[in-house]
Amino acid sequence: MAPSKISSKALSKAPPTSEGKTVRKPGRPPAIAGDKKKRRRKNPQNYSRYVYLVLKQIFPDVGLSNKAMSTMNSFMNDIFDRLASEASRLAKISKRPTLTSRDIQSAVRLVLPGELGKHAVSEGTKAVAKYNASMLTDSRKSEIL
Repeated sequence: MAPSKISSKALSKAPPTSEGKTVRKPGRPPAIAGDKKKRRRKNPQNYSRYVYLVLKQIFPDVGLSNKAMSTMNSFMNDIFDRLASEASRLAKISKRPTLTSRDIQSAVRLVLPGELGKHAVSEGTKAVAKYNASMLTDSRKSEIL
């Protein structure tokens, strides 16, 4: 039987073989079962859970549609971006590489108008004080144990 002609395209598409075995490409270590790491796509910031919790604290019997929740989520992301960029600009003006609480407070006053800014600053100060108090009590508990 005469040998059949194999086209050069078919040869270039075939995997390299050595006596019937596939040869691995150089530079890649052999795969070990269970050693593969899945790539996780970074999720954009989602405030839906927190919006829902605050809504239930204020109006326990009121719900929110998916479209309304999406709007609230977009609003929260927009405000976060505005505050972060303003605080960053303030830190650059004062030639400091680190954002401080004062930068955030000033950014809130600049971004949020009038009474809304004042209330936001007071609520933020109250939340930080509550957090610091809880950290103090936790550290005292660990000292006792």
